[in-house]
Amino acid sequence: MQNVRNALRALEEVAERQPIGVADLARAMGLPKSSVQRTLVTLHEAGWIRPAEGRPTRWRVTAKALQVGRHATGELRLRDAAVPVMEELRARTDETVHLAVPEGERVVLVERLETTQPVRIILPLGQILPVHASANGKAVLAARTDAEVAAYLADGLARFTETTATDPAALRAEVDEIRARGWATNRGEWRADVSAVAAAVLGESGRPVASVSVNVPTSRLTDPLRDRFGELVAEAAARLSERLGGTPGRQAWGGARRPTP
Repeated sequence: MQNVRNALRALEEVAERQPIGVADLARAMGLPKSSVQRTLVTLHEAGWIRPAEGRPTRWRVTAKALQVGRHATGELRLRDAAVPVMEELRARTDETVHLAVPEGERVVLVERLETTQPVRIILPLGQILPVHASANGKAVLAARTDAEVAAYLADGLARFTETTATDPAALRAEVDEIRARGWATNRGEWRADVSAVAAAVLGESGRPVASVSVNVPTSRLTDPLRDRFGELVAEAAARLSERLGGTPGRQAWGGARRPTP
């Protein structure tokens, strides 16, 4: 049983730190390199990890992990409903469009449609995004209950860049703004060169099941463009909510209706 636990933990660590080598993984797990090496060989033979391109001593997770995650979150049905909406949003913005799903106290990128522009945002599928420092994460957070928001704020807010919101009161105020206007924004708060606007997608229960975002290099996201993209992403999220049986404009906090963008 301990071997199974170690294998699952190794898979999680590889996903979080990829590409990662045996020595770094052993330090992260607090285990002997020989034990970690055997675990990596097992995961590789089972198809869960693979050597990184051009770096055979370092490891990455394979698409198998993403497929399992998709089934666990119902993302396959979500993706089928989302892609046509995302394609229209990309056509209207000519920027990269992301679909992310909440997973505990984080969000995970599960689909991406890229812009035709040469300077673009490129994030891998399966990328974990911090809730308080990403537009996708903040959109999901704002669609949760006040109690859930308070619990998240109480855990502390890690800093990623100079613009990351680490003050709980400031982030709480931002949550209220997101609820009022219907979309969230990120101005280089996770990575200085990455900005975005996003809106939450609601399921049948009225709970956030995903978020849709338009992702733009920070240097290209002017205030007028941000506001226009915000309106468009809110409309897209509302349409996707309807496709999934949710009620656009109704949030998890007591069913209060937000203003229609």
